[in-house]
Amino acid sequence: MNSLEKSRRDIMKMTALGAIAGGLVSRTDKVAAMQGAAAPGRTITAALKAMPKNSEALLLPARYGGVDQPPKPATTDMLPLSWHKSRMKALFAKAAERGVQSLLLRSPENVTYYTGYSYSNTERPQATFINKDDGAPWYFHPMVDDQLVRSGWFDGGQRVFFDFPHAAGGFPNQGKVVTSPGIDLMSFMLEGIRDRGVQGTKIGLDGELYPSEMAKFRKILPKVEIVDIGDLILEMRMVKTPEELALWSRAYSYHDRVQAFARDYLLTYGTDITDLELKMASELWLRDTLYSELDLAGGAPNHGVGSIGEVEVRSGPVNAYPHPNQPYYSQVLRDAPLQVVSYIMVGLCGGENYRMYQIADQSGRFDPHGTRLWEVSQHCCDIQRDMQKAGAVCGDIAYAIHKYQVDNGMKDYIYTRAAHGQTTEGHMPPFIALGDRTVLPKNSVMSEEPGLYDPVNKVGYNWSDSIVTGEASGYRMSRTPYSKEWLFVRL
Repeated sequence: MNSLEKSRRDIMKMTALGAIAGGLVSRTDKVAAMQGAAAPGRTITAALKAMPKNSEALLLPARYGGVDQPPKPATTDMLPLSWHKSRMKALFAKAAERGVQSLLLRSPENVTYYTGYSYSNTERPQATFINKDDGAPWYFHPMVDDQLVRSGWFDGGQRVFFDFPHAAGGFPNQGKVVTSPGIDLMSFMLEGIRDRGVQGTKIGLDGELYPSEMAKFRKILPKVEIVDIGDLILEMRMVKTPEELALWSRAYSYHDRVQAFARDYLLTYGTDITDLELKMASELWLRDTLYSELDLAGGAPNHGVGSIGEVEVRSGPVNAYPHPNQPYYSQVLRDAPLQVVSYIMVGLCGGENYRMYQIADQSGRFDPHGTRLWEVSQHCCDIQRDMQKAGAVCGDIAYAIHKYQVDNGMKDYIYTRAAHGQTTEGHMPPFIALGDRTVLPKNSVMSEEPGLYDPVNKVGYNWSDSIVTGEASGYRMSRTPYSKEWLFVRL
């Protein structure tokens, strides 16, 4: 780094650091004045907002709406109730081919996808039951989520237990305080379904049952046949609708902005910061930006549901491990890789975006071995994008990626498959893997992770994005560059 570059960076650091430090000092040295009026613009959030935004101008051009291009980002925050109802109707149409006129959904993600009811998955069991001709689903849920149920697609059908474990007759919220051994909640749920009534003679379930669960079904609903329709649900959820892709596109607009923010912060503070600080600053900026631009309705339930923003940063040797179990805490290091991860969803739509930086050494030189791993893994991202068109076979894409890696001398650094399907849960079938012969349908969405890892030399490089299966090729949702101009930096 020459003296001119150092002077420029020092100015940038002093300007930004002064603003942030001002916020910190005002809260540490003036604790006695905390009950007084705070000076405007002296918070950490305000200081982050005032950071330079040089990198946003370097994002790839926004091209929306064409063939094999992302749709224009949605202006809405969530999928409307009408969308959930249409998906439920479509599921009934598919299930009818198996003689199913009643559905029982037990996976939290499936419940949310088909009803719009979103809840925290804990040890408390929940499920949704609906007959084909019902006006709204019937819910089995704990009292803790009663307001969430009632403020959604609901017409009074429910069976509520107080909490887990549930004592028979114990409802303190009704003035009934009882203690006894907890009841069997699955039987309690099935009795509620029996009392509500089952349309037809079959119930479609989103998965298989354990033998003990099947025995309870046979005891309480002896004339009802259980039909696994998990494959129909997977088939539907694999293909994204236009509404989902528009929200996906909106989520990735935040991905690009926070990746640009993280790059500016990194170039401003360089090796003076830890990867933890880069993560925390970027995530605070992201969440404040994201939530301030959503319609949260003053904190009302069922608004802003499924919108999250997270950032992870890892510097140095920890990148050499595909799934590290150690904390990410290191000074930003020269002559080392640095990964910036963003995970963002808007209205349950979105995914992950990883970029791999190569940091030069003190003399400005880039490690040749690490650079070679970077180049091969980056090109594998392009192989997946180019091959991911409707009708392509997952295993064939995986073969092309791994063959390129092996042909370029990377066999010792291959630890993982290339990609997984993307949905609310994060990972779902299909997989860009040698053992997956799934034929990709148009508008399916995959991650992009052809990582290479060398724990001996303590370097590793992994990427990700959302690649949508297109007509002639796949297309990425992100506009964050994969180039050396963006990612090879001298600090």
